[in-house]
Amino acid sequence: MDIRKVKKLIELLEESGLSEIEITEGEDKVRISKQTTVAKSSNDSALMYANDINDNHQQSDTNPSLPKNGFHEVKAPMIGTFYQASEPDAEAFVKVGDPVSEGDTLCIIEAMKMMNKIESDVDGVIERILVHSGDPVEYDEVLFLISQ
Repeated sequence: MDIRKVKKLIELLEESGLSEIEITEGEDKVRISKQTTVAKSSNDSALMYANDINDNHQQSDTNPSLPKNGFHEVKAPMIGTFYQASEPDAEAFVKVGDPVSEGDTLCIIEAMKMMNKIESDVDGVIERILVHSGDPVEYDEVLFLISQ
């Protein structure tokens, strides 16, 4: 699918007041959604672009924000490339064992040449980082586990 068509779809989504558009053209399938997850990005109206998103994530029965392992999950709000630092030679935003506060930058996800800061939505301690810098990430993929 042509990137100009995707950009036009994004413009239509913003103008229409809809929260999501899904288009199928031959074998190509595109879903564009306005950001509504708990994780925050640097864009006021961050948009997700995904091909065939499969939501295989299982929520805890008792508390959806705390899975059965007892950690808070920080998930990718969009597909893109995960970066632990603002530049290749810079120090990582967070490391395992670091305390974080709500609003602290955890990483950057590059999507469609836009750098989106992903911030913590809870206070706690970084227990695990599940993705390596430079790895591609999918929408709703767990990036960090935080103990509260």
